[in-house]
Amino acid sequence: MTVEELNKIYKKMKHHVNVGDEPQKIDHKRIVVGMATCGIASGANLVYNSIKDELDKKKVADFELKPTGCIGLCQYEPIVEVFEPGKDKVTYIKMDEKKAQEVVEKHIVGGNVITEYTVASRRI
Repeated sequence: MTVEELNKIYKKMKHHVNVGDEPQKIDHKRIVVGMATCGIASGANLVYNSIKDELDKKKVADFELKPTGCIGLCQYEPIVEVFEPGKDKVTYIKMDEKKAQEVVEKHIVGGNVITEYTVASRRI
């Protein structure tokens, strides 16, 4: 497969997520927290609850918060992913309660990705 072919696939699929075997278009704002065994062992429950509390406190109603299974980057848990229609997915890594509150304040409410907390800021 050529780079051009891969780029075409990327452009076609970048606003979709896989549900089962079929890609689904991202049509609503969503925050997911990796809650597989590795995530929970790393503190994902605390991160999830921190995000939920902060969303409630800030009265954010347009984002859905959901737990998810393994994201596949166990060494970077806890992981939080933010999906917004028309935007690239943002993957936050090595999260804790304080960082989770900051993500809600600056990214979810303020619209500014905190790049130093993202997987893009690390070479993996």
